[in-house]
Amino acid sequence: MIASKYAKCDLMQSEFTQRAYSLPAHGLGLSVDVYSPDLLELVRALRESALEPEYLEVFKATTSALQWMRQQLPDIKLSYHGEGLWSTQPDFPRSSSGRQGVAEACAHLAALRSAWLNHECATKQMAGYAFGTYLPPLYTELSARVTAENVAYLQDHVDQDARRRGNDPALVLLEMPPLTYFGCGALSIPEFFRMVTDQTSCGLVLDIGHLWTVYRYTGSWQRQRLVDFTAEFLDAFPMERVIEIHVAGLAELTIPDAHRTDRGKDALPYWIDAHGAPIPGVLFDLLAQVLSHPGLTSLKGVALEVDTKSIAMILEEFSQFRKRFGSVVQRKVRREPVRSLPAQRSPIDRAVEGWQLTSEEEAVLQHQYRGYVQLVTTHDEPSSIRNLSLLGGSLEDLNRYRDTYLPHELLHWGGDVQDMFPETCRVLAEVDVSLEQFVPFWFSRPRPEQDDYDFFLLKIDRFVEFATQTCSTAAMSVLREAEELRAGYRAANEPIGSAQVRA
Repeated sequence: MIASKYAKCDLMQSEFTQRAYSLPAHGLGLSVDVYSPDLLELVRALRESALEPEYLEVFKATTSALQWMRQQLPDIKLSYHGEGLWSTQPDFPRSSSGRQGVAEACAHLAALRSAWLNHECATKQMAGYAFGTYLPPLYTELSARVTAENVAYLQDHVDQDARRRGNDPALVLLEMPPLTYFGCGALSIPEFFRMVTDQTSCGLVLDIGHLWTVYRYTGSWQRQRLVDFTAEFLDAFPMERVIEIHVAGLAELTIPDAHRTDRGKDALPYWIDAHGAPIPGVLFDLLAQVLSHPGLTSLKGVALEVDTKSIAMILEEFSQFRKRFGSVVQRKVRREPVRSLPAQRSPIDRAVEGWQLTSEEEAVLQHQYRGYVQLVTTHDEPSSIRNLSLLGGSLEDLNRYRDTYLPHELLHWGGDVQDMFPETCRVLAEVDVSLEQFVPFWFSRPRPEQDDYDFFLLKIDRFVEFATQTCSTAAMSVLREAEELRAGYRAANEPIGSAQVRA
């Protein structure tokens, strides 16, 4: 049985190598949003400054918007950054993200003529609960196995759709997610991704800022220099599967933090992933170390993630990026992928019948994800995940997520509740209903996933429930304001004229 598992590892690596060989070199690029900043305005500014990127990785928008953008930029390689495909979750093939989301992603790949589909190996929705920003998966064996199953399901549907359209199939890439103050699991992050790639032929995206957050929020910064941590991490990580590298900004959350302590002169800041923020110099130094790693044999592109960033800052950083890394990236991406077997096997040391989860194992994992939600939204310690550590991180940092980050996310991120519902908020304040009560209400019970994930619309629906249940006199105002918000959102997501599309 162990031999058969190793045979599958070798088969997956061989299939990956064949796919990677067919991918064109992309070079130096930018990962962008269609509207923030305006993509055509950004491209115009880059061209005027003689800084045109070799490719753009475009974040999810409507199919019509992506088709229109492809028409406007016929001479630039466009790749696709998906959203809403929660492949870390046991119910992915049966969920809206599995059914509707996969079909939509295939249409987006065709619209852009993208060579790959990149998606965070993370989720914003689990066990019936929704979050505004990504939560990393549980770093466990069961979680790795179900992720591999779901990625294979996604790749199969991408391949089928491409054949039906007569296109070359895109390769599914999983991006190592950031840690926002904490991570939870029984496996190290390199072990988790090694296990996933042993079971599927996907490629990977290594984000340099995300790697820094692993150093920070696993407590490694207290034991090792960054250069030593990175060397050990890269040696254990499946670097031969890395197709793309991302570099984005890091910043501290600028709100009062009850868990903030006076830091000593050697302590690191509480940086988290922030695409609109400047890229710290330490990340460019870290990128240099990653690019020099001998296991990096399949690289096709390196992109700065610049959605929500000012155009002036993008020009400055991309210029700096090209001057320092242009030649080395060109050499790396134009090498043919080398068929290299994994340096180490995934940490499965027991014989199992195949790789797919049994119904009993899936039930266990679903129970663990319910416990995961409870862990990150309350101060309880669910019995279902007591055997899982915080990946070396601290309880103080987990509390920072629970008590500071999560309330800010629900009340302000992706639409400020006070701005969305001004009249309703005034009515609630008159009867002493605090908006902070919305946070526990949000997580008071699971709600079945019925539509494709959209945090803005979810926030509208949940706030209507909250206002009507906590204050009967707010019912009329909240329903009126909600319908105005939905109408405006629908208008913003429809084509406008023949020359411009809004998403």
